Amino acid sequence: MTHDFPSSLASFSFTRRRFAALCCAALVTGFTAGCDKSSAPAATAVAADKIPVGICELVEHEALDLSVKGFLDELAARGFKDGDKIVVDRQNAQGDQATLQNIGSRFLSEKTKLIFAVSTPATQAMARATREIPIVATAVTSFEAAKVVKSNDKPGTNVTGVSNIGPIARQLDLFLALAPDAKTVGVLFNAGEVNSAFQVEIFKKAAAAKGVEVLEATVSSVNDIQQAVSSLTGKVQGLWFPTDNVLAAGTSILAKAALDAKIPTIPGDEALIRGGCLATIAVDYYTLGRMSGTMAADILEGKAKPADMAIQTQDAQKPLINLATAKAIGLTIPEEILKNAAVIEK
Repeated sequence: MTHDFPSSLASFSFTRRRFAALCCAALVTGFTAGCDKSSAPAATAVAADKIPVGICELVEHEALDLSVKGFLDELAARGFKDGDKIVVDRQNAQGDQATLQNIGSRFLSEKTKLIFAVSTPATQAMARATREIPIVATAVTSFEAAKVVKSNDKPGTNVTGVSNIGPIARQLDLFLALAPDAKTVGVLFNAGEVNSAFQVEIFKKAAAAKGVEVLEATVSSVNDIQQAVSSLTGKVQGLWFPTDNVLAAGTSILAKAALDAKIPTIPGDEALIRGGCLATIAVDYYTLGRMSGTMAADILEGKAKPADMAIQTQDAQKPLINLATAKAIGLTIPEEILKNAAVIEK
């Protein structure tokens, strides 16, 4: 998959393709060729046969990239192929809030007809940037908690999409099946992410119902991960963490720290299993993207509006287990779990 991750400054500029279209429009209409703000409508007029679609990612990591691939594949399957019926402008903020704001401004100036926002912070930033352009989002745990919709059943705003919330109670059950003597579990998360804090509260309630104690450690960047794991080592019998952009970006650090401590890890995101964590039951991000693409195609075809499109979810059932990680921490996976699981052996 090809990625295009411009800097903050580039967020204010036209792509080369749009710049060329702008200059052609200036010649046809008799204006002096230029790239000032007053010329922007000409670029849109020349590309009137193609629909501008914007994609905004918070950071680059496997799960979010898979959702974008699924989104584009589904749009193409519905007749909206990039470069044919639509023109996609894919932007990545690399975790920077100011860049998210700039991306929103860019999409407005380009008269984007639909925005695909990936992650809670990206969705919130796009919703602040516009209340008119339809926004389809995913990798958002709770659209209500993020305050971008009035309700999940009837959003009532220009935002809709697919939640990435996983079966958190079942993730805890999986951990207890793998570590039946566990009495205390450590929870790692970025308290600054609304979606992470939301999931942690659900996990704590599930743990309380099972009589399991929860110890929390928070991070604000990947640089905090090693210390956070160390602070829990020796106090917990395993680690659980939600779908969290900081932790996903620091998967290699997190997995190594847990392996060194011989701690089983149950993440909310299956991409972290491929990165070295132990096991989970989680949603598939490519499928989330396909589901989002279906909603986007309906909007582009004029069949529906975000305000009336209920937030969708994916029903995750099958455990995913990294056998190499289990071996490295000296854990034997019960056969009852293995026969119903997908496995990674390296």
